[in-house]
Amino acid sequence: MAIVTHMKCACESCLCVIAVEDAIKKNGKSYCSEECAEGHPQGVGCGHSGCEC
Repeated sequence: MAIVTHMKCACESCLCVIAVEDAIKKNGKSYCSEECAEGHPQGVGCGHSGCEC
């Protein structure tokens, strides 16, 4: 049995891969940042290098 330790951010436009233990959890999904978890209400991306969400 494999244990998942990293996963893609649940935000569709985001490219970030995050450690499950460090993820921001919202509505049963895991996100890389508060911006992604909140659905980018201010139009601001996650700010991580290489990601243009």
